Amino acid sequence: MWETLADYLRGQARRRLDRHEPSDEGRNARCALALLDAACHVETLPFDDPRLVVLVTAGLFGAYGAGPFQPDAATATLIGDWTGEPQGLLDAMIAASIAATTAT
Repeated sequence: MWETLADYLRGQARRRLDRHEPSDEGRNARCALALLDAACHVETLPFDDPRLVVLVTAGLFGAYGAGPFQPDAATATLIGDWTGEPQGLLDAMIAASIAATTAT
C-alpha cells in the first residue's frame, strides 16, 4: 500500500520536472528532487510506521486503508510545493490532514 504513496510522489516529481517556468530559479527542479527523495524514503519505512498509520487513519489511503494514496486538497498542495527533507514531508502531511479533518 505504501508504494502507492511513493508512486504518487514520483508522479508529482515528474510533473514538476515537466514544468517550464523560466523565472522559477530552479524551484521546480528542487521540488522534484525533494519528492524523489521522499518517495525513496517512504519505500524504506516498515509497514507499521506510526506516521503512515496516521495517514491511513486520516483516510488518505481510502476506506480502511485498502486503496491507493489519495490526498485531500491541502495535502496535495503541500506535496506539490515540497522542497524539504523526506522525513519532514510525512510530518507535514500529518499536520495538513489533521487540520483538514478538524476544519470540517
